[in-house]
Amino acid sequence: MPTAQAHDLSCSGKVVARYVWEPHLPATVSPRPYLHPVTTLGGTTVTGFMPPDHAHHLGASIAVPVLNDANFWGGRTYLADRGSIHLDNHGEQRHVRWLHRSGDGVVQQLDWLDRDGRALARERRELSVHHIDSTAWLLRVAFTLSSADGETLTIDSPAARGRTGAGYGGFFWRAPTGDYRINAETGNGTEAVHGRAARWLSLEGRDWTLVFLTDTVSSDPWFVRCDDYAGVCSAIAWDRLIVPAGGTLTRTLSVLVADGSPTGALLAAAQEAHR
Repeated sequence: MPTAQAHDLSCSGKVVARYVWEPHLPATVSPRPYLHPVTTLGGTTVTGFMPPDHAHHLGASIAVPVLNDANFWGGRTYLADRGSIHLDNHGEQRHVRWLHRSGDGVVQQLDWLDRDGRALARERRELSVHHIDSTAWLLRVAFTLSSADGETLTIDSPAARGRTGAGYGGFFWRAPTGDYRINAETGNGTEAVHGRAARWLSLEGRDWTLVFLTDTVSSDPWFVRCDDYAGVCSAIAWDRLIVPAGGTLTRTLSVLVADGSPTGALLAAAQEAHR
């Protein structure tokens, strides 16, 4: 199998994330670019990759369960009348060209292809790394999706098809195995966050913290898991999302990656960098 193509992103002279932009993975995981490993400045890995419980969880990536009937999430597809089943409908996000590439950021054009190789959507993706202080750095993520063939884009999740609470899809972060605490401006714990919109959400491990900051123009709810595994997604398709022909879908968010528990001053600095 050919070697995957990767690009390292650095902060303060340290590699803090590897962006695998041309992966070689089984079709059943819906191959797509991903960030893994992502580390704190202290060297702690804060992403999980292809774990036994969900082999299609690829570190931190942009993925949706269904786009125009193609699975861009990996694994099974949820159908309202049959539940989650295995279908031969997995798509692939394929690198087209770099618009910018440097040690602290990339701007990329991607095509979202169905199982037959037909381009359904086109994406412009921006990833950038920003130094905050000696204990933390910020990952900024922005993406814009538009139709590749002039047709309407329909983005679904299992929740949009009737499976209560399963509204995942968008920028998804799979954390490594461990014990975690979830907090947000809406309250503490999964029940206070899951399915609700909030400007920020924190996932705290034993000696590190991730703080997710959302686009101020977006009211996407959070999809949060913290029982059998830890995962956070700013869910663009909690309800069915329609991008009309000629339209675009744009989202911007940031993730503060910190050693230990961030202070109020550090959070304020992260929010300023996110703007």
